[in-house]
Amino acid sequence: MSTEQVVNRKPVLMRCRACSVMSRVDLSRVAHGPKCAKCGAPLPLNTPQSVTDADFQRILEGASIPVLVDFYADWCGPCKAMAPTLDAFSAANVGRALVLKLDTDANPLTASRFGIRSIPTLVSFLGGKEWRRHVGAANMPILDGLVR
Repeated sequence: MSTEQVVNRKPVLMRCRACSVMSRVDLSRVAHGPKCAKCGAPLPLNTPQSVTDADFQRILEGASIPVLVDFYADWCGPCKAMAPTLDAFSAANVGRALVLKLDTDANPLTASRFGIRSIPTLVSFLGGKEWRRHVGAANMPILDGLVR
């Protein structure tokens, strides 16, 4: 591996939807279609990744690119209305931003840790630290502003 390849690496951790094992993915090689290290299932990078209290911090700290987290709940109307925009943002930013979704009802520890009192709340992280925050439904320009 050349020095340029090492410098240009953009690693992130992802949980396989098929076997639940965490795999390290190099986003600089996203065109090669990353697969799970254990079962070989494709790891889709064009849709938001669900995270839990158990894996949130590990995924956040393992990201070398901006991370946008959607704190939501399944019963939340504005969260559901915003989901297609978040999906489109995720697809348009493969390799430039990692989009995560955290269900605040199922994962109260992380939601509490970040003081989530209203949903949807979108928080962007850079270098594992909170960078920007938006409360309420967001359109594409707001999402772009959170990670740029």
